[in-house]
Amino acid sequence: MSTPSVREQFLVISALGTTPMELTNVLCRASHENRCAVISTRLTRHGELCALVLQVSGNWDALARLEAGLPALAKKHAFSVNVVRSSAAEHRPHALPYVAYVSAAYRPDILNELCQFFIDHNVELENLTCDTYQAPHTGGTMLNATLTVTLPAGTQISWLRDQFLDFADALNLDALIEPWRPQTPA
Repeated sequence: MSTPSVREQFLVISALGTTPMELTNVLCRASHENRCAVISTRLTRHGELCALVLQVSGNWDALARLEAGLPALAKKHAFSVNVVRSSAAEHRPHALPYVAYVSAAYRPDILNELCQFFIDHNVELENLTCDTYQAPHTGGTMLNATLTVTLPAGTQISWLRDQFLDFADALNLDALIEPWRPQTPA
């Protein structure tokens, strides 16, 4: 990815719809037709709906044209859309990316407890994936969560890891925290 120019600006578009491929196609095509570039995108399914979040870049007039055309596209293709102006991601060269994995019997307070732990330790959340499922042998509801976090420069990693594992033990969570590693194709 190239370094954004000073004049380049950003939009974050979030959309909810029922047809993931159409939703993605419509928004990516509209971005391209308005001379905007899709910088990042995430799509997830949630029941009968899918949620798509895109960050697009372009100069101010290209973004304004795209932004102005989105309500009509949303109405035509039956999805809801929200748009927010954004800026480029802040570079944090000394921050350390880590991944925390958590598995446990489902309780509604687990995610907020995990977030509070990381807030208390000045750790930033970059990405969160959480799913629930029925355990095959017991039928109990289980939770799997993966949190990608960024440790501030100067963090004593062994101390934070010990604190996290003690925290997880106190809540009866099966948990692990380790350095983030790039995914390599098999």
